[in-house]
Amino acid sequence: MAIHIVVMGVAGCGKSTVVEAIRDQLGYTLAEGDDFHPQANIDKMSAGIPLTDEDRWPWLDVINRWMVAREALGENTVVSSSALKRSYRETLSKDLNVHFLHLSGSQELIQERLSARAGHFMPPSLLPSQFAILEPLAADENGEEISIEGDISDVVARAIEAVKKYESAQK
Repeated sequence: MAIHIVVMGVAGCGKSTVVEAIRDQLGYTLAEGDDFHPQANIDKMSAGIPLTDEDRWPWLDVINRWMVAREALGENTVVSSSALKRSYRETLSKDLNVHFLHLSGSQELIQERLSARAGHFMPPSLLPSQFAILEPLAADENGEEISIEGDISDVVARAIEAVKKYESAQK
């Protein structure tokens, strides 16, 4: 059985950096969740308008189908996706065993990092709307929280260790 990791959290928490490290260090097949957004979602976010559940369902379904297809090929996957609500995580893990890594930190820290980021369609002004709907992982969900405090290399090391621990538990 393949292993599927979704690195989740609000914009600016480091999802892309962490999924790239998991791909590079552990050989997982990577998908950047943002690449699955339809243009209408990108346009909406670029205009500073938060996405609704109705905007997100098709996007989440496409990510899920991508992972299901990789499962059929026996490929381990790592995907970045905000996965802010439990219902979103349930959609992502339909017909799959998905392990979630929630990159978490304070709104102030993430706002600071987002403000320094260039070239992304998601404006820092949308961060409060993401925190407003964020449902942290519940105790009965398959996943764990990873602190984004400290240097990005520390965050990556904690995430890699969490994936290795999960891999060992699956054997």
